[in-house]
Amino acid sequence: MIVAFKRLPGNADLPLPAYASAGAAGFDLRAAAALTIAPGAIALVPTGFAVAVPPGHELQVRPRSGLAAKHGVTVLNSPGTVDSDYRGEIAVILINHGTTAFAIAHGDRIAQGIIAAAPQAKLIEVTSLDDTTRGSGGFGSTGTS
Repeated sequence: MIVAFKRLPGNADLPLPAYASAGAAGFDLRAAAALTIAPGAIALVPTGFAVAVPPGHELQVRPRSGLAAKHGVTVLNSPGTVDSDYRGEIAVILINHGTTAFAIAHGDRIAQGIIAAAPQAKLIEVTSLDDTTRGSGGFGSTGTS
């Protein structure tokens, strides 16, 4: 599969999104702006790239585990979805759950992207659904352990 990225003006110094290792599931997305996120604050961080996701797929934007574990910084709407027909700049919604301000430098790795299948299903209305053992139980109905 080929995924095409378009570098947006003013970002010639940013590397193309890339996988950090041969076994990496996600590729790095980097910040195209320097900013600081205060504790409890939310920031929309541009990446400097637009993307052409293949039809029938999505680009999932996920947190970087190191930022979450070390600083409490994560992707707010995780996973975020970039649809296959979107051609604007990829931006990452970050939130700082930490206790100190978190500085992001231009070019810092801020999230990871994963290309995943996202088929469109035929959506229909029915008057009843099939029965299951679980039924309508939700929100912890199966226990905590």
